[in-house]
Amino acid sequence: MGKAWLLLSSVLAVPASTANPPRIAVLADSDTRWKWGALTATRIAPSMEAGSGSGAQVAPVLDGFLLRGRATPTPRQLAEVGVHADSLSEVTALEFLRATTRTSYDVLVLALVGGGVQAILHGLKRIWEGRTERPVVVTGYVGVVYEKLADGLLLRHGADLVLANSRQDAERFRAVYEGVGADASSVTEVALPFLGGAPYTGEHDPYTVVFAAQPSVPENRRDRTYLLDRLVRHARLHPEREVLLKLRSKPGEHTTHIEELPYQKLVQKLDPPPNFRLVYGNMGEVLDRTDLMVTVSSTAALESLHRRVPTVVLTDLGVREALGNHHFVGSGCLASWDQLDAGHRPAPDEEWVARQGVAVDGSYATAFDAARERIGKALSGPGGLPPLAPYYTPATAPGYLPGILARHHLGPDGSPLPGAPAADREPGPVRQIVRRAARGAYRHGVQRVAPVIRRMGEL
Repeated sequence: MGKAWLLLSSVLAVPASTANPPRIAVLADSDTRWKWGALTATRIAPSMEAGSGSGAQVAPVLDGFLLRGRATPTPRQLAEVGVHADSLSEVTALEFLRATTRTSYDVLVLALVGGGVQAILHGLKRIWEGRTERPVVVTGYVGVVYEKLADGLLLRHGADLVLANSRQDAERFRAVYEGVGADASSVTEVALPFLGGAPYTGEHDPYTVVFAAQPSVPENRRDRTYLLDRLVRHARLHPEREVLLKLRSKPGEHTTHIEELPYQKLVQKLDPPPNFRLVYGNMGEVLDRTDLMVTVSSTAALESLHRRVPTVVLTDLGVREALGNHHFVGSGCLASWDQLDAGHRPAPDEEWVARQGVAVDGSYATAFDAARERIGKALSGPGGLPPLAPYYTPATAPGYLPGILARHHLGPDGSPLPGAPAADREPGPVRQIVRRAARGAYRHGVQRVAPVIRRMGEL
């Protein structure tokens, strides 16, 4: 009812209190993408007053869907985001498509890897054939886009809004779309939705150094051991400092990328000093006590820069595309552990920072206004919304698209493949138990058995 109400209210001025609040569905495939999707949903929700001239806004109804797979987040990872979902369920792509036909949504946020976004777009296009009354479809990126720019962008093409987290990204996104002859009007500049917190005002007691670890960068044992050894060495050189290793997930939890060599295991072979320890939890809470943020290329660097916390992007392993730290060329943040051990304090380049959407100038409060306005106009405009039109079709990518869709049991036209799990009925209790057991066995194989086999093959 949400979209229809918006259309009527713009014409008849119906009081907001007589209608349901805007309803948003977020589909995510990992903890980090759930964080991005859920927080984005709260920031781009169409504005709706509570009525009676109070000026208060009605909170949107948020339905969360977790795409079933190896990286489905745990309750702890979900709670860490701090966003309340009115409902939360684990689904396949076909089950999500079915859910969108049962509930009237105003906005769908697809917080997925590129191939997942493309599959859902084609599935939605299929089930919405002949409809103009439909939700606005939104997608984007979790953080810094430093690899597979064209591939990832074209897989996201077809959404009504493709969110760019910075001015620089918006320019790059439009250039890619226009370069292949695709419509670039969907690109909308916003910012990372999880920036915030109090700005840094001075040193804490004790002075605290935080290394933000990443699951897949660097990926080999030698480089990860080197970084961990340098972090422990820094703690020994500065016993007056507190040195924290900020980890994304606890043992047994999975995230966007497979972590075959977790730092928790590597640190067991060292003898760290008392001022060194491991920490988990919300990055914002860790930044509340941070005096120096250190990373290889984590999006945590942008969170830190937003709060004006001194931030270093390491050069010890080189400045390389494979590491992602090449993105920070020109930032003023590149430095090595030798420099940090000697007391180096980085000074970020203000012009570079401004182009990255970290909004240290106070403009962050309005960063999502353009997206929210576009969604509101799309929902209230006469004639409804046009059909979804992804760049990839059976005509433009006949050797690529079918394989992407097939991974989610969809045919080239977006309809369920023969033999796909039934999308029109709920699985029975026995099937649910078998499904959970199979999923657990699959994750164990991916996360535990496969890495051992790969290491044995390297001997």
